[in-house]
Amino acid sequence: MSGIQQLNSPTGTETRSRGRWLALGVLVLAVLLVAVDATVLGLATPALSEDLKPSGTQLLWIGDIYSFVIAGLLVSMGSLGDRIGRKKLLLTGAAAFGAVSVLNAYATSPEMMIVARALLGVAGATLMPSTLALIRNIFHDPKERSLAIGIWGATASAGAAVGPVVGGALLQHFWWGSVFLINLPVMIALVVVGIKLLPESKNPVAGPWDLVSVGLSLIGVISVVYAVKEVATHGVTWEVAATAALGAGALYTFVRRQFGLSSPLLDMRLFKHRGFSGAVLADLLTVFGLSGLVFFLSQFLQLVQGRDPLEAGLAELPAAIGAVVTGLIAGRYARRYSVRTIVAGGLGAIGLALAVLTLIHKESGYPLLGAALLVVGLGAGFSFTVTADVILSSVPKEQAGSASAVSETAYELGAALGIALLGSIVTGVYQSFTAPASVAGPVADAAHESLGGAVEAAKALDPHTAQVMVGAAQDAFVDGLRLASGVGAAVLLATAVAAWFLLRGQRLQEGVEH
Repeated sequence: MSGIQQLNSPTGTETRSRGRWLALGVLVLAVLLVAVDATVLGLATPALSEDLKPSGTQLLWIGDIYSFVIAGLLVSMGSLGDRIGRKKLLLTGAAAFGAVSVLNAYATSPEMMIVARALLGVAGATLMPSTLALIRNIFHDPKERSLAIGIWGATASAGAAVGPVVGGALLQHFWWGSVFLINLPVMIALVVVGIKLLPESKNPVAGPWDLVSVGLSLIGVISVVYAVKEVATHGVTWEVAATAALGAGALYTFVRRQFGLSSPLLDMRLFKHRGFSGAVLADLLTVFGLSGLVFFLSQFLQLVQGRDPLEAGLAELPAAIGAVVTGLIAGRYARRYSVRTIVAGGLGAIGLALAVLTLIHKESGYPLLGAALLVVGLGAGFSFTVTADVILSSVPKEQAGSASAVSETAYELGAALGIALLGSIVTGVYQSFTAPASVAGPVADAAHESLGGAVEAAKALDPHTAQVMVGAAQDAFVDGLRLASGVGAAVLLATAVAAWFLLRGQRLQEGVEH
């Protein structure tokens, strides 16, 4: 009898139930670490900038290359898990994730850090779709599965918000590399426990893994996202246009190739389902708002308001609390009311919270920031959890890995775009600030790269000049943050309206699967 059959056999209900939820605990541990790693670096950015001295562009790449690579590989890794076994892929990826975390911790240059973060993304791409696909195969009762996905979704959403808290606590006592070393013992525990508790599952008729499709999806996603990021920061250039064309061409070829394969890497026919497509779009833009806000508020709280890393991390905790609370109840409320009510309401809440942040200034009190973060977390918990359930329930169990990969691609692409697009707006506005006339040359150049660079460069100036320059830099950063919040609010509110129509008539499953 297979592991899944044992966990779901009709006898031994108590043992079966305990086994399922213990297995879920292991899967949630993997999700937590991947989500934490997407934002934990936000608080370490000032210390990392001082040590490695990256340029503004390098700093953005350090922040978002992890999510870019994950997004580019998730579809491929979800399909690979369907073929070789999701447990095998998860545990192999966990071991690699722990090992590469050490490389991140001891990076000695911006270039090495970017490469290490990219490798961490490769390992991370093996984890997320495997966890959700295993949930799909372990929990056959739709209501039980909704709760399990709720716990999974709450962990994913909360992990992004808990990252700054974890980072803050570590940075109080250790150097910035410690935010990566925490992965090592957790991944060791995951592998050891996962070998015993997790059942294996795969698609018995999945067919071969198409390496051409793997390459096309990777090139397409990374090229397009890079082009969007560069246009937002530097405008349209021939190089950016060529990169965008390369990415678009790769994705077009990828889609055409999937329709012609007997065993596609991703079944594109899923997107003909209005509810599936609407859920993917909502997924992406929920995380777009959450990750962009958390990443740049970390810098605002430290470099503008002068909070220490732990205090700044704790200040962002309401987002995690909100995501956990609504993630656990989202499935029940979606059944009581409707999927579109919960998803559109969640997206609208995030949009309104971002709109409130257009009022932010250097002296803004914490109640405004804390309330906005709480509302963002509440909205993300509702929206992200229900859309993940819709996506996962739309496909047969055999395709769980591919469907999970679509959900996770939306999550990671949303995180990457949130940092890249909103970050590019912040950076573009920030770099327009005017330094004192007496500040010129390398000092002025360093100050215009990033707010962290300005704070560091000011140490070489006399106190009065330093105060004037840092004040101007902080004002420009806040102006950029306000504009980025306004853009984010407009995107999220428009998506809420779109979700209301796209998810019309969508329902979560009620009956037990057989």
